[in-house]
Amino acid sequence: MQNDKLKNYLHLHLLVFIAGFTAVLGELITISAVSLVWYRMVIATILMVAYIIVAKIKIRIPLKSITKLAFAGIIIALHWITFFGSIKVSNISIALAMFSSGAFFASLLEPLIYKRKIIWYEIVFGLLIIIGVAIITNSELNYLYGIILGIVSAFLSSTFAVLNGKFLEEHTATVISFYEFLSGVLFISLFMCFFGDGFSEAFFILSLSDFSYLFILASVCTAYAFIASVYVMRFISPYTVVLTYNLEPVYGIILAVILFPEKEIMSSSFYIGASIIIGVVMLNGILKNIKKKKINALSKKSEL
Repeated sequence: MQNDKLKNYLHLHLLVFIAGFTAVLGELITISAVSLVWYRMVIATILMVAYIIVAKIKIRIPLKSITKLAFAGIIIALHWITFFGSIKVSNISIALAMFSSGAFFASLLEPLIYKRKIIWYEIVFGLLIIIGVAIITNSELNYLYGIILGIVSAFLSSTFAVLNGKFLEEHTATVISFYEFLSGVLFISLFMCFFGDGFSEAFFILSLSDFSYLFILASVCTAYAFIASVYVMRFISPYTVVLTYNLEPVYGIILAVILFPEKEIMSSSFYIGASIIIGVVMLNGILKNIKKKKINALSKKSEL
């Protein structure tokens, strides 16, 4: 039993490592952020369809639900575009540091969507995250565009995560992801046709390295990571999963410094600001877990 628990914890950290490696792939792939996300979502959708067929999962849901999921799919497509765009115009460290600020946006969005009161310490943590972002911005002004894209990406990511929490009350994670990925592909396709260069012959000509990295991104870092994270959550508490995933920028930044030292080694101020942001996110998760345990303990006493 203890051995199985250890395996699941190791599996979880592997998934977090894979999430951090996503940013590395974004740096290695040479095509634009929009094209990158289109290929990622197309390949992931195909793999998801194969999984649905093999697992014989029913995906028929009401049109109203499909519309809501389609909206979320557009949000995740824009999140990925801005995330990889941040990497392209700055670097991995900037993109991941800004991505960590998503917890602050989630603390503001959750009360609106779930109609709960704002918790006082979330405001304090939000101010600390703003300070962390300000420290990074002041020390890395040459990456200002990447910082802005990273913050937009974090906001979109937190919006997507909060909405998905609501959707999971009605649908399975597989159904949600299928419609979100499919709508994301359609949205980017329409965007490229009306505002981009469309689907020219050159668009479909990829180097072997780009195709290989894209396939790893879509299969291992998207389709597999999704299915595996759902599996892991059967054995590990959602709190532990969420808290562990907060290590994603840590793993990603360490990988970036090792693989791209000439581009990723930043000023000391950057690491101070990033540490503040990541530390606050971790502390927020710990406090929420303590609060949840107290609520559960009180509810058990009232039942007795």
